[in-house]
Amino acid sequence: MSSELHRAAYSVLLPAFGDLILDDTVRRYLSRGGVSILLGETRDEYVGRGMSPERKASEFRTDFINIAREAASLAGAPVLIAVDQELGGIERLHQLVPAVASREQLQGLGSQDIEQRCFEMARVARSLGVNLFLAPIVDVVTGANPWLHKRHLGADPVEVSRVSCAFIRGVQRAHVIATAKHFPGHYVTEADPAIAEAVVPGPLELLDDNLEVFKEVIATGVQAVMPGPAVFPVIDPDHSASTSSKVIGVLRDTLEFKGLIISDDLDAVSILRGNSITDTAVASLAAGAHLLLVSSESGLDAIVESIVTAVHEGVLDRQTLLDAAFKVRQLAASNNDQYNSSRN
Repeated sequence: MSSELHRAAYSVLLPAFGDLILDDTVRRYLSRGGVSILLGETRDEYVGRGMSPERKASEFRTDFINIAREAASLAGAPVLIAVDQELGGIERLHQLVPAVASREQLQGLGSQDIEQRCFEMARVARSLGVNLFLAPIVDVVTGANPWLHKRHLGADPVEVSRVSCAFIRGVQRAHVIATAKHFPGHYVTEADPAIAEAVVPGPLELLDDNLEVFKEVIATGVQAVMPGPAVFPVIDPDHSASTSSKVIGVLRDTLEFKGLIISDDLDAVSILRGNSITDTAVASLAAGAHLLLVSSESGLDAIVESIVTAVHEGVLDRQTLLDAAFKVRQLAASNNDQYNSSRN
């Protein structure tokens, strides 16, 4: 019974690491039940909105293909291989996939053109073994937001929706899962959530445009949604969106989203809010997230033990954990089956 819970707890983690090497920690994670990895970037690359010249010169197609194959072999199951591949923002796959367009160019492109460009880009990404994009960013940003500077698609909800839906249709047609982020929409976020406690102020009406875009991307069929790192006092004054049952409840119950819910980076200061990473992981699962984004260096085994202990102590519902693990594994398996079928 305990081994089942441990396996499930590993299955709900999405560890991120920067280099295309499976170190001992990640290898152990995959061998114990993990089925998801995020091929991330450095803090400098994240802040600079671009991959370093050194990375571009040292990474090749075969590196991605090999790490995806090795991960699947260690897991003994299909694995979700995730990257940040944003429109005009952070593009983890740099020149290894066809460029889509700059944020400025997107406004002059028709929806079908955007969809086709995204399909071509994602088709190459899928051939590298990548099958999950933590994108598009669908926040309708109308005020100060240094966190999303040079990453978001603008202040016009109609245009944000148009471009985002085209992106989703294109990449998912190529059998790459799209993730709409960051629910419920950070129209203004003055602090960087990675290093400070961020708040999105104001009445609920100021979220209307953002929520409308999320409704439209959900109707388009986006397979995953990521709650954000900030606190929305009008909905839940005590928890970040990624650890709030009230915020995730709006996504799941009001907007009727049935897909995968991926937390934002639980190591972020704005999500931790003074709590331990282990307690934060339990809180995010209890709030309704299915897959927890964490650093591979944040103590994966300790997080797993904390999740299992929370189940034994009644803090986390056992079925909640098992259902989340099943959802992650089912999505990885179905995505793999669909991709293989399309190639035959």
